[in-house]
Amino acid sequence: MLDLEGTELTPAEREMLLHPAAGGVILFSRNFQSPAQVCRLISEIHELRNPALLIAVDQEGGRVQRFREGFTRLPPAAWFGELYETDKKHAHDVTHETGWLMATELRSVGVDFSFAPVLDLGGDLSQVIGDRAFSHRPAVVAELAQAWRHGANEAGMATVGKHFPGHGGVQEDSHHELPVDRRSMDEIMADLLPFDRMISYGLEAIMPAHVIYPQVAPELAGFSPYWLKEILRGRFRFQGAIFSDDLSMAAADSAGDYGDRALAALDAGCDMVLVCNNPKGAAQVLERLKGYKDPVAQMRLMRMHGHAASTHDEMRLNPRWKAAVHMVGEFDETLSLSLDL
Repeated sequence: MLDLEGTELTPAEREMLLHPAAGGVILFSRNFQSPAQVCRLISEIHELRNPALLIAVDQEGGRVQRFREGFTRLPPAAWFGELYETDKKHAHDVTHETGWLMATELRSVGVDFSFAPVLDLGGDLSQVIGDRAFSHRPAVVAELAQAWRHGANEAGMATVGKHFPGHGGVQEDSHHELPVDRRSMDEIMADLLPFDRMISYGLEAIMPAHVIYPQVAPELAGFSPYWLKEILRGRFRFQGAIFSDDLSMAAADSAGDYGDRALAALDAGCDMVLVCNNPKGAAQVLERLKGYKDPVAQMRLMRMHGHAASTHDEMRLNPRWKAAVHMVGEFDETLSLSLDL
């Protein structure tokens, strides 16, 4: 899965996306100007290949929302957790409709899926997770994440739980540093509960963490056969797709050059690797994977294509969309004080 420089495809990017190893595109804020513009861009990408390349974006809500102008401002996951503490039923309903709203708006412009929901546990330790987590309580995370997933599924979108087996137990940000979680497997088990439950509910995809858990395995989780094959595929019987986190993140440096990183992630059990913000690294990965084939991974990834989309204009006439926007409007800036946003 590759990224783009701007709001239009360049000739070089067209050539890159026609490479047999290219499988998808992740979009960022720099690729977005308006719903109409990004819809044209995505249509152009989809028309390049058959089957079409997957289109993804990070649209969690809160501080991680790539598309803003013309899209509803989504609350951070922690807000739903706050609602849960006072009214469980209302929190469940709002989370469900927000998942539907997020997915409906993205599907209206052609995005296949968002890398959400976050299944990490909240708390004071991990600033990179922070308000991106639903709660510090594992069972609450699982319950609200499933409500979010149900809503997204109703809008024709699969979901991606991240960051397996849990990023909430480390202070370092894997975008810039190499996080090391020195807890034992017994201590990590609480972090695994949201993933275990979501898998049993039918979660479609998972993204592993760029974190090392040295008491359990020596490699980053996304490069670890133990975490991905023995635990995720074996113990938890996960049958969905596994997406690596971005191979350009600083934490991934320990796995070698870009080609080595891609092969290590795929050999460990990933079905698709992400290479973002580094065109030379992306070219290196494409060259290294030129003859790579994994029919089972391709079947898993086919399930990530979106379904049942209305146009952006049709969506805005839908009474459910209007009601969901109103429901999300309960989010009040004053809550940011209690959430430390």
